[in-house]
Amino acid sequence: MNHKRIRTARLLVAGLFITLSVQAQQMEVGGGLGGMLYKGDVSPALNPRFYRPAANLFFRYNVSRSFAVRAGVAIGSIGAADRFSRDPFQQARDYSFRSSLSEGSVDIEYNFLNYKLQPKARNWTPYVFAGLGLCSFRNPVVKARGIINVPLGIGLKYEINRPWSVGLEFGTRFTKHDYLDGLGERTYGITTNKTAQGNPVLRDSYTYTAITLSYTFYKIFCP
Repeated sequence: MNHKRIRTARLLVAGLFITLSVQAQQMEVGGGLGGMLYKGDVSPALNPRFYRPAANLFFRYNVSRSFAVRAGVAIGSIGAADRFSRDPFQQARDYSFRSSLSEGSVDIEYNFLNYKLQPKARNWTPYVFAGLGLCSFRNPVVKARGIINVPLGIGLKYEINRPWSVGLEFGTRFTKHDYLDGLGERTYGITTNKTAQGNPVLRDSYTYTAITLSYTFYKIFCP
């Protein structure tokens, strides 16, 4: 009887160890360095001149070969200036800004290629992602928190030397907010520039481009 109990206990421990190992292989942590780029009243199109540095940290859970869930945080800044525009109104307005920005988001990723979780697989895949986020920002005119944004983007990740992976990602954060640049339909008269009024039809957005490095927990040590 004791022998059967010992054998059963060993099987339970082995099963638990295998389960934890599989779950560990699904977990990934990492970070990235890159930059943010603003689009709005001061820069109606993306202009590399206004690229500002940014950084992020993330946790990824690989649900399957095709899908992953990722939670992350990022900090950076955005800015632009009217003097670089060819628009006569913007040149007359001569407005410029810089806003510090932080965000948190949860995304769902879809891998176009099977991202295998086996230790001997050579993994790489392009992917797309979409999610929901919150951001806060501050500039000389406006300070706001809890602004909802919708991240959408594409990326590429490659396992260079297990368990390390590198990636390249580009994503846009769409918002329904019009004051990331300090301009909006109610900004008139707040600033010293009397032409400093935003277009209420054009909502502000920003992009984040990053090179990432991540670590996948392929091994787990049994106590």
